[in-house]
Amino acid sequence: MGNSLFQAIPKEGAQILLVLFLSFLVGLEREEHKSLSTNYAFGGVRTYPLIGLLGYVLTLLSNGQLLLPGLGLAVVGAFLWQSYRHKLENSKLAGMTSEISGLVTYAVGALVFKEEYWIATTITVVSLGLLELKAVLENLSQRIPSDEILTFAKFLFLTAVILPIVPNQVYGPFSFNPFKTWLVVVAVSTISYASYLLLKVTLSRGGDYYGVMLSALLGGLYSSTVTTVVLAKRARTRGDSHLFGGAALVASGMMYLRILALIVPFNRALFHRLAIPFLSLSLLGLVGGWLWSRRSQGAAAPTTPPADQPKNPLEISAALLFAAIFVVVLALTHYTQIYLGRAGLYSLAAITGLSDVAPLVLSLTQSAGTLTVLNVAAVAIAIAAASNNLLKGVYARVFAGARAGNEAFVILIIYALLGVAVLAF
Repeated sequence: MGNSLFQAIPKEGAQILLVLFLSFLVGLEREEHKSLSTNYAFGGVRTYPLIGLLGYVLTLLSNGQLLLPGLGLAVVGAFLWQSYRHKLENSKLAGMTSEISGLVTYAVGALVFKEEYWIATTITVVSLGLLELKAVLENLSQRIPSDEILTFAKFLFLTAVILPIVPNQVYGPFSFNPFKTWLVVVAVSTISYASYLLLKVTLSRGGDYYGVMLSALLGGLYSSTVTTVVLAKRARTRGDSHLFGGAALVASGMMYLRILALIVPFNRALFHRLAIPFLSLSLLGLVGGWLWSRRSQGAAAPTTPPADQPKNPLEISAALLFAAIFVVVLALTHYTQIYLGRAGLYSLAAITGLSDVAPLVLSLTQSAGTLTVLNVAAVAIAIAAASNNLLKGVYARVFAGARAGNEAFVILIIYALLGVAVLAF
């Protein structure tokens, strides 16, 4: 019986009911807003359904032409403009959210007639969310610094503007591809930027235990070297050697996850070769660092966060510099393998690991399986990561003071040795 009743309703009747339902939801939200305001506000539970029905009817009568719905939209817009002018005459803080909602409701009616039900429903739901979350969105805009908005614009510039226009062709004897080079920049920037945003929040928590460990986790994705230096300077004032040693180990453990995340989009075979050993090293660093940090003798008093904050990874100059370094390392990797062989590549890995492992890792993703034997590339990446852990141990000793620095130095040296030995199994 229910099915026969549903089939007895004409398609147009079901469409009218949908228009009424969707536009009524918008009108109900605006009616609630109007009841809470002492100023004039446009429309409510009757006006918005009428606007939606008008959009539906005019689209129905247009026979597929845009002229009649367009004229109807212009007429509705003229009435809404008069409403907004009335607001301006009576209030200095007049908004036009209700009037824009009226135009959206008109469009929803037209979309329903075109049988774009999903789009019409989605637009209505999104509109309701934007209307109801006014206070949340306004507070969010006040909390986000203007420089972070500019930073996000730079991220879009790097990814959505530059990347599509870079030529995807191979040049030179070492197979330089501008598109893949910039894709590498985008991959590194995406991972670094996401962890950078979260890292700024956790670093502001000061010296509590969970703040330090969160900083180590997220900082390891951003840059384990920078994170080790920041935490080392904090350890000098805290005097908690176990907490710092554990946090440094956690940051280095996250570095192995970052390396895998950089490899997987470019070379699946190399990723599969390194997945088990690097995941094992990461788990060892995370669990070992957490257990070591729990040996802390009581909770140290909170301290002021250090002045050393992570630098924004999305500066255009930084992206161009990384691209240039990547091209140089790509060329060095190519010629080192040709003229110096496996030993030369391993030496290059040890040297580059003393600065940043990402350029070498990503250059090997381009050659592993072709010019470079897969196992050789895997060992070279492991050597670079171990070399980077050695460097962090030196930084810890220099910046953290004698007790905390010595402890972290020993931990990171052992971890570096394990990072090379694990590939033997």
